[in-house]
Amino acid sequence: MSKIYLYDTTLRDGAQKEGVSFSVVDKLEITSRLDDMGINFIEGGWPGSNPRDAEFFQKAKGLKLKNAEIVVFGSTRRANIYAEEDSNLLVMMETGFKYACLVGKTSDLQVTQVLETTLEENLKMIADSIKFLKKKGMTVFLDAEHFFDGYKHNPEYSLQCLTTAAEAGAACIVLCDTNGGAMPEEVTAAVKAARKITGVPLGIHAHNDSEVAVANTLAAVRAGVEQVQGTINGYGERCGNTNLCSVIANLKLKMGINCVSNAQLAKLTEVSHFVSEAANLPPEPSLPYVGASAFSHKAGYHVSGVAKWLDSYQHIDPAKVGNHLNVVVSELSGKGNIIYKAKERGLNVSLQGKEARILLEQIKLQESRGFQYDNAEASFDLLVYRAQPDYQPLFELVDFMVVVEKRRRQATRKDTGEMLSEAMVKVKVDGKLMHTAAEGNGPVNALDAALRQALLEFYPELAVVKLIDYKVRILAESTGTESLVRVLIESTDGIEEWRTVGSSTDIIEASWLALADGLEYWLLKNNKKKK
Repeated sequence: MSKIYLYDTTLRDGAQKEGVSFSVVDKLEITSRLDDMGINFIEGGWPGSNPRDAEFFQKAKGLKLKNAEIVVFGSTRRANIYAEEDSNLLVMMETGFKYACLVGKTSDLQVTQVLETTLEENLKMIADSIKFLKKKGMTVFLDAEHFFDGYKHNPEYSLQCLTTAAEAGAACIVLCDTNGGAMPEEVTAAVKAARKITGVPLGIHAHNDSEVAVANTLAAVRAGVEQVQGTINGYGERCGNTNLCSVIANLKLKMGINCVSNAQLAKLTEVSHFVSEAANLPPEPSLPYVGASAFSHKAGYHVSGVAKWLDSYQHIDPAKVGNHLNVVVSELSGKGNIIYKAKERGLNVSLQGKEARILLEQIKLQESRGFQYDNAEASFDLLVYRAQPDYQPLFELVDFMVVVEKRRRQATRKDTGEMLSEAMVKVKVDGKLMHTAAEGNGPVNALDAALRQALLEFYPELAVVKLIDYKVRILAESTGTESLVRVLIESTDGIEEWRTVGSSTDIIEASWLALADGLEYWLLKNNKKKK
């Protein structure tokens, strides 16, 4: 099989996903990361469409790339004008980059219904645009837009568009499933038909509207394409583009195509997470290969198998793609999950069969009350510690009370719009009862302040611990104002981060439980001693 060239369009097509807006700094950093991972072509954007992309191409000239070529994107010339008069083509040329990707219509209906021009004029638009940029020293790829839809309706015209592009000097013709409606067998047939009429290298650009973009891309590779286009995490308009993370891993690990080195493949998960962070989107845990759940094991039967033989319930070694095995503890777990998870977390405790069974029953009871430990590892650690016969809590809750009131001006009794929250907390530390009160900008903030005020006298090191995220979820199995509420709190000491969980029909109590766990976890982990 010929060499496969990886073409990333995250910065252009991926940025068309709702809610995504990469800054120029983001785009430059993503470009460097993709280059480091071995991507051959990185589509930087459409400089003729917006100032941000124009700025990117200016600043990208300063990047020292080792593996990738930056590609300028644009469209074929407008109908009924000369190529040298088309502002879009002129801007592409003026960027100074060597590679260009032109999108051109290859569906007869798209030409007549959307471009509102003749089929013959569209062929001239394709040819003129490629020849113009080639004459200016650029290597030109053609994105054959709507090719698969066009091939179904009028195959002769769609193939004629390809031969026109080839004769004009296109270096690669990329067949686009623009609407994402093609099936793998249709892709295979159309690619083979395209190969018969031109010797120019072909590529594939698939969208995921039918949930088969990756399958279509791999089918096209088997049928003979040499360039595969996609985006990191499958970002893109509507249902997204081909997920390049999955494609790269499948090409390398399943099809034996060395599109990247082993070391570059091991950066796949890191790059995936970086792009999601730059996009200000949470990483999708269920993504194949790179998701946090891709190698997670929850069922006790599965964990028992993995503990004996790692390949029993996972198709590859997760380290190959920079990911890792994760054992989840839940109501579906067996005692093996508990023992495995404790070892994985580095907990230096004794968990024999009986102790593990007791702890498992405790976890199942807690989950029936709304707790969930999949994403609250710190609370799981505390359950393990508390199951030890010699465990002594570092502090004990005696009582708490929270008051919330709306402030009014004393003179006028008018509503000022300000809310006041005050919390009173009683905790016992080393036999001493501490009774403190504090105000906050909300009940949880007031609770946190009052609890810290009580504990700092004994554990001044706790001052470094900060709450950085707070999530509330109304559990689906309950309804109305009596619903169970789950609170997930994320804390940090500036070095590490950890998550704790609380659940109750009272949101304040759920918050208290998660808050208290977050502080106690840090004290235990750092071996802080009572004064």
